[in-house]
Amino acid sequence: MSMSDQLADMLSRIRNAQMAGHKVTECPHSKLKANVCEVLKDEGFIREYKVDARDNNKNVLVIELKYAEGRGVIRQIDRVSKPGRRVYTSVKTMPSFYNGLGLLVVSTPRGVMPDYKAKAANVGGEVLCQVF
Repeated sequence: MSMSDQLADMLSRIRNAQMAGHKVTECPHSKLKANVCEVLKDEGFIREYKVDARDNNKNVLVIELKYAEGRGVIRQIDRVSKPGRRVYTSVKTMPSFYNGLGLLVVSTPRGVMPDYKAKAANVGGEVLCQVF
């Protein structure tokens, strides 16, 4: 059975693993998911991620979660743009999440980046997810 939204699956795995108190979670690898994990790592929401090669030539993304004072660092993580309804934004109309305290992950022509870097680079794109 194939998944229609693999990024939403990864975000749900991160959310569920953090609520259960797991240190590590795994999901199937893709370039987009690895780029989103890179943004989450750079912004301090996850500790580390790596790609492991498994049998049958399947790569797995291993994500190490981050905790502070016994609670998960990620308070909220949601998918914004979905396969049935894509959400695109320009630089001028780019929304802020929790008045700038939260983070929007945006897929731009220059790669996947946080919203403030997209504004600084003067590029818009598809809003993938929001994290707080």
